[in-house]
Amino acid sequence: MPSDNVQLLVMFGIAAAVAAIAGYFIARYLKGSITISLPGTAFNQGDTVEGSFELLTRKEVKGNGLTACLVASETTREYRNGKSHSHTREIYRSGQTLENAKEYPAGYKAAYNFKLAVPAEQGAGGSVLGQALNMLGGLNRRISWKVEVRLDAEGVDLASSQKISVGQTGFFS
Repeated sequence: MPSDNVQLLVMFGIAAAVAAIAGYFIARYLKGSITISLPGTAFNQGDTVEGSFELLTRKEVKGNGLTACLVASETTREYRNGKSHSHTREIYRSGQTLENAKEYPAGYKAAYNFKLAVPAEQGAGGSVLGQALNMLGGLNRRISWKVEVRLDAEGVDLASSQKISVGQTGFFS
C-alpha cells in the first residue's frame, strides 16, 4: 500500500507541474505578444544589429519598461572521468530602453525599431590562444548570441528572442 501512495503522489506532482507550466504560457499568450524582425542574423564583432519588433497586447498591461538587448551566453563542457559536465552563464548583456513605465490598453499594437552594438572583442577566451588553451584543458566553449525584447510587466512579462551568430573579424583573413 505505501508504494501505491508514493506513486500517486509522484503522479500528482508531475500533473501539478505540467499544469503550472501550461498556465504560465496560457497567461503569457492571453496578455499579448512580441514579434521580432531582423533583416539578417549573421554579424561580425563591431557591427550594429538593427531590427524592429511589433508589440501586441490582448489585455490591458501595466508595463514597467520596454527593452531591447543583445545577450551572449557561454556554454562550457568539460570531460572528467569519462563524464560530460556542462555549465551555461550569461557573459554579456547590453541594450536600450525603448519606453519607461507605461500602461498599454487592450488591443494595443505598435512597431518599434532598435539598434544594438556588437562588442568589438570577446576577451582572451575568444582569441585563437584562448580557444587553444580551452581545448588543451579538456574544456569546450561555445558562445551563443540572441536579440531579446522584453516588456517588464506586472505579473507575467512579455518577451521574445531571436538567435543570431557573431563571428570574429579577421579570424582567417
